[in-house]
Amino acid sequence: METRSITTEIPLRPRLAQDPVQLVPELAEVSAALFKAAGNGAVPRATISLVQLRAGQIAGSTYLTVLHTGFLRKAGESEERITSVATWQDSPYFTGPERAALALVEATLQPTTRGERVSDELYAQVAEHYDEKALTTLTIAIGQVNFFTAIALIAKPVPGRSFTDPWV
Repeated sequence: METRSITTEIPLRPRLAQDPVQLVPELAEVSAALFKAAGNGAVPRATISLVQLRAGQIAGSTYLTVLHTGFLRKAGESEERITSVATWQDSPYFTGPERAALALVEATLQPTTRGERVSDELYAQVAEHYDEKALTTLTIAIGQVNFFTAIALIAKPVPGRSFTDPWV
């Protein structure tokens, strides 16, 4: 594995020279379908964005972290809520349903040495806050961001640019 000095500056250019949608146009259809499914209204958009921000943080993707932080700011979320997503467990800024959703994304995306990632107990706790459609929507939202995590980590789009134009 390549080691880099902590003081080395990271260049502001994508690793993959061309937009993946230009290379594989079907990706646009997949993206639109996932966005539509995750935004079906069964779960508040703010909750979806909080979950997706946490997923970007867990994956270590600056692009996704900046992207979802921007979405939350544009939606009018407070800086306290946005900045405390990384430490949501001891933050007073989240509701019970939001905490359940954040616990679910963490369990899904973080490896564990103890049994299942999503235990029956966690599933039951989340199901106390979400009906079956909403729980399925949360699952799709986690899958959506996880799908794009691979693109973000491998292709390395430029953080801070529009999600429709990170390759310019």
